[in-house]
Amino acid sequence: MGQDVHKYSIKGLSCANCALKIENTLKDQNFADVQLNFATRVLTFSCGEKKCDSHSKEINAIISKIEPGAQAFPEITMDQPQDRNWIAIVRITVSLLLLGLGIVLTNPSMTEQVILTGYMSFFLAYFIAGWKVLKNAILQLRNYDFTNEYILMSVATIGAIIIQEIPEAVAVMVFYTIGEYLQTKAINHSRQSIGSLLDIRPDQAHLVVADSITTVPIAEVKPDDIILVKPGERIPLDGKIVKGHSNLDMTTLTGESRPVVVKEDDEVLSGSITSSSIHIQVTSPCYDSTVSRILNAVENAAKNKSKTELFITRFARYYTPLVLLLALFIAIIPPLLFRQAFDVWVYRAFVILVISCPCALVVSIPLVYFSGIGKSSREGILLKGANVIDSLNEVSTVLWDKTGTLTVGKFKVITIVPIPDYSPHDILAYAALAEAHSTHPIAASIREAYGKQVDLTQIEEYEELPALGIMMKTKSNESIVVGNDKLTHKVNCPHSECIRDETAVYVIRNGEYIGHIIIDDQIKTSSYEAVKRLKSQGILNIGLLTGDSKNVAERVGKELGIDQSEIYANLMPLNKLEILERYIYKKNGVGAVIFVGDGINDAPVIARADIGVAMGGIGSDATIEAADLVIMEDNPSKLSDAIDIAKKTNRLAKQNIVLALGIKAIFILLGAMGLATMWAAVFGDVGVTILTVLNSLRLLR
Repeated sequence: MGQDVHKYSIKGLSCANCALKIENTLKDQNFADVQLNFATRVLTFSCGEKKCDSHSKEINAIISKIEPGAQAFPEITMDQPQDRNWIAIVRITVSLLLLGLGIVLTNPSMTEQVILTGYMSFFLAYFIAGWKVLKNAILQLRNYDFTNEYILMSVATIGAIIIQEIPEAVAVMVFYTIGEYLQTKAINHSRQSIGSLLDIRPDQAHLVVADSITTVPIAEVKPDDIILVKPGERIPLDGKIVKGHSNLDMTTLTGESRPVVVKEDDEVLSGSITSSSIHIQVTSPCYDSTVSRILNAVENAAKNKSKTELFITRFARYYTPLVLLLALFIAIIPPLLFRQAFDVWVYRAFVILVISCPCALVVSIPLVYFSGIGKSSREGILLKGANVIDSLNEVSTVLWDKTGTLTVGKFKVITIVPIPDYSPHDILAYAALAEAHSTHPIAASIREAYGKQVDLTQIEEYEELPALGIMMKTKSNESIVVGNDKLTHKVNCPHSECIRDETAVYVIRNGEYIGHIIIDDQIKTSSYEAVKRLKSQGILNIGLLTGDSKNVAERVGKELGIDQSEIYANLMPLNKLEILERYIYKKNGVGAVIFVGDGINDAPVIARADIGVAMGGIGSDATIEAADLVIMEDNPSKLSDAIDIAKKTNRLAKQNIVLALGIKAIFILLGAMGLATMWAAVFGDVGVTILTVLNSLRLLR
């Protein structure tokens, strides 16, 4: 689109339905990519065809018309509730006392003057509780917005007063105010919960220059700068430890509660808490750090709305006008056509007006998805949109990369098989000597398993044969050949078994085969759990796509319990893409296909999958950028956690829809039949909103 994205904090926004109207109005005014997240009170947009130098005034003009008192500010902060609870509590307490006093004083047994005092008490309670509602209703009338909750509440209560239902009208306004206060408290609780999640990026860093330490904003720290992180502080930027060692608390990043031991030359991630002082060489600028990615994922995820949120947005546009027409029909038709009592049916219409506000849906559905995104982030799972939650509920196929995803990505000696008269230590010693100068990962794993210093002075001649192995002679005139099965045939050395993949290293001494070493990439412990849990979650197809040989792929797949027909080996990146597309076309729109990978070569496949998953702990930048879901910890079983959270989010969203629409439908029906009073109508509106919001917050426990 080529437009700069602008972000604003909206202060004083308390009505979810108003937030929806602000978003729709801005879209109608040719602002592009408009998103107003009521949970965070953050507005994002691009100017579209408008001139950007004038958008601030225009946006605030639109906001003040729809939600009087609300205002947009260009800085972005998690809008924490102001400490003015005591004002609302005093207002509610006084209005309740005056309501009770009015009920007592208007008893028919009282004198006329006392009863008059009681009615004065009623009206005083009405205005103390509802002055803000009345004020906003008057302001909204200028905009011809008759579906605003302030106008609905004002018309309903004033109408009730006119038809002599004064105590009920006052009670509705008082209890509406109480309900609004409780609703605001519940929503603010969710903001604080999510806000505490986002409060993981320090604003400053201790920059080390020569022998001095200066505290500076993190934006001023550049890659290769050295920073000091003190005990108990969060690491502000990604980097590598150059001095010191520590136990890191990475709970916020990965959901892993166990401390991680780090030492010099180890990579560390921003957002972690260190137990001791460490010096870090910064590797990423502030805007590209791990913690910045987390914040961006959580704050921007609301842009990609779920199907349910889009449905509620469309539904809210028609729901309130339809209910208003129903109320008008009930107020007019029975008295005119059937000669019913006018005041009875008007009262019923007023009851329906109180019920009709769609806030329960407009608040709770986005909030439940936002809570799901927040819960995932706490578990070290970044979702790049609420739409990913919907897709995770439809998964039918999960395809895995092998190296670095299901396996550790590091070779290790698994087994040593010597012939008689030789010990495993003998085989390892000869192999370590032959591999002393090699930089190949297999050579490094052999030297690591040997665990001793190799005596390089023994080596007389040395030749490395690419893709085959090593040939050498010692000063004592021993010839040693170490390599794969192809090399044994090249030197015409018979041996007991042929293992034709790169994980078997044969050792030949003076032309005689003396044993072999099995070297393999280790399967992560969590990979076994990952496959097992996916099967228990009803995933129909679990496949393995790897560039490794068929023998290696089948051995790993067999250990993990992956069906042999779902294992594909010797694949180039484009081959992986072809196989992925086969699965996508095979499902024919039923279910979603996930691909999980970590390397840069997996980026095209991750981007093409219905849900691309990157193992963020070691994943490349390109892979993480292409992914829809990022697992911050190198733990494949986190994918099942993401699916579980998505299913719970979806379940709570459906519960909120049924709860809100069901209770409102029942109360509208009861109101039309004359079986519900305005007292009950308040529960049908604000009470249901509180219930659905509290239900949404269950995800954050």
